[in-house]
Amino acid sequence: MSDLRAHTPALGTLLTAMVTPFTEDGKVDYDRAAVLAEKLVQDGCDGLVVTGTTGETSTLTDDENLGMFRAVKEAVGGKAAIIAGTGTNDTAHSVHLSQRAAEVGVDGLLIVTPYYNKPSQAGVRAHFETIASSTDLPVMLYDIPGRSSIAIAPETMIGLAKHQNIVAVKDAKADFAAATRVMAETDLVFYSGDDGLTLQWMALGAVGLVGVTTHVATRRFRELIDAVNASDLATARAINFELEPVIRATMTRVQGAVAAKQILKWQGVLHNSVVRLPLVEPDAAEIDIIRGDLAEAGMDFNV
Repeated sequence: MSDLRAHTPALGTLLTAMVTPFTEDGKVDYDRAAVLAEKLVQDGCDGLVVTGTTGETSTLTDDENLGMFRAVKEAVGGKAAIIAGTGTNDTAHSVHLSQRAAEVGVDGLLIVTPYYNKPSQAGVRAHFETIASSTDLPVMLYDIPGRSSIAIAPETMIGLAKHQNIVAVKDAKADFAAATRVMAETDLVFYSGDDGLTLQWMALGAVGLVGVTTHVATRRFRELIDAVNASDLATARAINFELEPVIRATMTRVQGAVAAKQILKWQGVLHNSVVRLPLVEPDAAEIDIIRGDLAEAGMDFNV
């Protein structure tokens, strides 16, 4: 096992894929990002993914991405692992952004499967290996065919595990059979990439979660993960059931970043719920549904 793999727990077990706060006029609000990062860490996150999908990375400039990396590192560096979302569907661009992120001093990289281009599995492997070889940082693969249109095949993932910098997987395809094979044949560390399947993933062998609902129920997710690690299945099940309506509100009614920002505004953590086009804020009917879900979990907001 390489040194990077031996220290993979340093990437954390409860990671929030952070939203990117904006000002009312649509500029990145780095000060509010720092406040959010500090709150998430105080409430139990030991890792943060900065400008991943939920961070609206596809509508950020490189300078804005790097600004977010700096703001979060300055706020919580040394207290939690800072994982930079630097993957795109352009390998060369991903390499450039990854190298710039390394200069900022992040702790790792989250690299998504190249979307839209629909490369072969040989292309997928070459994409990941090229980016992983461009820095010395540990890499977490992000397997999410619902957004990328293609999955990372088990054989591809097993091959990628031979790269010394590729140490972990955020799995958002819920193919437990495929994951079991990869876990059995490699030492890649798995994270649930689906908030509602955290308990199931950890039962299979995942070490934790990279989540979105963790913005708004951080402490309960911390308790869920800790209960599983303590082999307290009864407590883990109870928390899992309690979180179901919160996950439903955050992940199923509108896009995750949109819902998370709306709820964070209700909680007083964000000043607004501004998102960038093509995302739009929830309409009145969607807000009523989200509030109804949250009320089931005892989360009522006088707004």
